[in-house]
Amino acid sequence: MASARSPEHHQPRPRTSSPSGERLPVLEFLGWRQQLKGLGGESSTLDWLLDMAAGISRSRLQSLLLHPSGWVVLRRPRRDLERLWRQHLYEFVPLQYLVGRCFWRTFELEVGPAVLIPRPETEAMIDLALDLLREESKDVGSASEGVPNPLWADLGTGSGCLAMGLAQAFPQSQGLAVDVSTEALDQAQRNLKRSGLEGRVRLLQGDWFQAVKPWWGLLSLVLANPPYIPSEEVHSLHPVVRDYEPLLALDGGEDGLTAIRSLAEQATRAMAPGGWLLLEHHHDQSEQVLALLAQHGLRDGRFHNDLEGHRRFASARVP
Repeated sequence: MASARSPEHHQPRPRTSSPSGERLPVLEFLGWRQQLKGLGGESSTLDWLLDMAAGISRSRLQSLLLHPSGWVVLRRPRRDLERLWRQHLYEFVPLQYLVGRCFWRTFELEVGPAVLIPRPETEAMIDLALDLLREESKDVGSASEGVPNPLWADLGTGSGCLAMGLAQAFPQSQGLAVDVSTEALDQAQRNLKRSGLEGRVRLLQGDWFQAVKPWWGLLSLVLANPPYIPSEEVHSLHPVVRDYEPLLALDGGEDGLTAIRSLAEQATRAMAPGGWLLLEHHHDQSEQVLALLAQHGLRDGRFHNDLEGHRRFASARVP
């Protein structure tokens, strides 16, 4: 089929490559992408790799598919990209670890094997926290249309994603981010610095509420995405998760509720009166988590759905 062509096609130039990238005709790039798709895996995952590692955004790729003419410049040579794709397909290494980055809300995060890869569903926790505090403002008859500036804590911060989201959502507030892992705290510090939010978050090493003991009684908002996979289920997870993501961030003990039980037990002593505790949990733990929160004196417990309609989060407040 005849098609309109750019001037570059009338005077073709040799393909060039270098350690930092590669330039090639669009049709050749699309054919190569098709070959990678033939190796297996999801097209959307491959396109994520092309976006994050090669610099070919989803919108750019769509444009190339609709108008396959001209040239394309890859940020990395094809041989490197194919090696990463094969590592993911055949060794189950998470692409986020291979590339060293991922997107989460409005942030581009640095990630590595020391931290859990931030999931899209966890993004909803920031919006839920905002909703809870807006609701609180209305309950007390606040004249402000905004939300208060709470002293907040992110317990088990990992990459720092929730702490960054909270710092962005409450720009006048100061927050605390806790992790037992020094490697995770190093990762969180790099992400906070990269985002320009490091001055608004204090990083602390320790175990859940114990790490913030000097602030007990002052915390108005606490978020946690603790390990919640029952120990027996960890072994049946997909190898891309089981073999590479930190067990410390996955294994929730025999019933998956070890960390959540500890958080519920200490919340009424550690948090300010009226303070909100918001937790992520396993999709089938909703009733158990709400029962634990009520058992330990928290009120107004409720569940919240994730993007797929699963009961993924639970919130309750200190009397």
